[in-house]
Amino acid sequence: MKINEKNLCAFAVSATPIDKEGYLNKRGEVNKNFQKRYFVLKGNLLFYFDKKGDKEPVGVIILEGCSIELAEDDAQYSFKIEFHGLNNRSYILGAESQESMEQWMKAIACAGYDYMKLMVTELQRQLDDVEETPMPITPTQSTGSPVPPPRTRHNPFNRPDNPHQRSHSLRSSNSAASRMGDSRYPDASLANGTSKFTITFRELHNSHGRPILKDYNYWKYQQKEKHDNCVDNLISF
Repeated sequence: MKINEKNLCAFAVSATPIDKEGYLNKRGEVNKNFQKRYFVLKGNLLFYFDKKGDKEPVGVIILEGCSIELAEDDAQYSFKIEFHGLNNRSYILGAESQESMEQWMKAIACAGYDYMKLMVTELQRQLDDVEETPMPITPTQSTGSPVPPPRTRHNPFNRPDNPHQRSHSLRSSNSAASRMGDSRYPDASLANGTSKFTITFRELHNSHGRPILKDYNYWKYQQKEKHDNCVDNLISF
């Protein structure tokens, strides 16, 4: 993988989100002494600077194909980033406390692509289990109360294949309801268990809304008549 050094340095000091940052003691590759460096974790890239606020990092560690372990070192609160394979370097870092060391180890261990892939796979498995689990029937539901719809992911942008299918369904449902005695309630046949049909909210709204709108318009007409009569009485007085 080719890395553009200029773009990498710009990314290190950019305003992109930072997963974790702070001072750690880093042991040198040639000089085995520990040196204090300021580390910044962004995704799977661990940058380190001479001090906080520097415009350019001293180096970067790409956290892929590595494991995080406690370091077998006399220094307290130290851990190791070990890369697998031949001629791969290991980085030994030291924190100021046990709590800080554990936080850094956890953050670095969760930064790699492999860990994120495992998390996505596990979340997908849990989602599939929830969707496949049947909903239990409670005593309230068994007595005829409304039952919530099943947990299914529906795309609201999907349209029915046959645009005339819904109107045909409405006509058939209304005719069935008329045979039960009231065309205003298309669910009458379903409540008595004689038949089942599909009806959308829009169709149900239109079926119940038109009588209500008719009554509302009649009421407005009566109010207008009363207002006109009051005005005529005042004028005649």
